[in-house]
Amino acid sequence: MLSTALIIAFTLVCAALAMSLWRLLAGPDHPDRILALDTLYVNTIALLVLLGILLGSALYFEAALLIAMMGFVGTVALCKYLLRGDIIE
Repeated sequence: MLSTALIIAFTLVCAALAMSLWRLLAGPDHPDRILALDTLYVNTIALLVLLGILLGSALYFEAALLIAMMGFVGTVALCKYLLRGDIIE
């Protein structure tokens, strides 16, 4: 039962990743692209967590935490740049 649920979850998260990538490439303006990039981070974290469950390894959960921290900092930096024109004042 768990293997079937993992296959379905992998399929759905990969579909969400593809749609977010499409929005990142074809977004009409910068806020849409920043939001798509943030969604890509979240989908990547979900894929790593699913892979960690599938393989039974805690290493993937640590990688997901690192990507979450870098994604948050990257999103904040891009938003500050978009609003102010520079990151550090």
